[in-house]
Amino acid sequence: MKKAILGKKVGMTQIFDETGKVIPVTVIEAGPCTVAQVKTVETDGYDAIQLGFVDVKESKLNKPEAGHFAKAKLSPKKHLREFRLTDASYNVGDEIKADVFAAGEMVDIQGKTKGKGFQGVIKRHGQHRGPMGHGSMYHRRPGSMGPTSTPGRVFKGKKLPGHMGAITVTIQNLEVVRVDLDKNVILVKGSVPGAKGAILKIKDAVKATM
Repeated sequence: MKKAILGKKVGMTQIFDETGKVIPVTVIEAGPCTVAQVKTVETDGYDAIQLGFVDVKESKLNKPEAGHFAKAKLSPKKHLREFRLTDASYNVGDEIKADVFAAGEMVDIQGKTKGKGFQGVIKRHGQHRGPMGHGSMYHRRPGSMGPTSTPGRVFKGKKLPGHMGAITVTIQNLEVVRVDLDKNVILVKGSVPGAKGAILKIKDAVKATM
């Protein structure tokens, strides 16, 4: 059965395995999540489940959100995310906890990266700088804009300064190192997108290598 859960990034630390080797891990507070809606091909045109995470006062919701939870007869949740699960056997009201995953499994984690604001081409795209001598007059600028007369325009896709970060990114094939059900915590090897407190979507790896 396909598995998924919502989590919150707590931060990074390191642990030691049985041989004393250091493993860098990301600590994720995973669940408990409540199934707020189950979508099927017959009713919605595709199979999916909607998970709610973190309790919130009803006064904090707008009317459509409050009505959505009232229809399902569930307590309001702050975060709602949808997962495309084709062979999942969940019902509205089911609770999903951290133990849905086990140590050794591979997962894909999706989150929103840190925003970097407006950045130049060196930081944003990794381009090289020009000569730093006082007479060069060309240090950190974007470079050639293209031909002069033909076609007489800048091609689409030219790497230029602009807004950097704050985009949705999925990191694939991350190993679950440890699961602590008492604290609803999952330790994942390596780093994941987002700042501390970021909401993450965790699901089975689609390209599992193990």
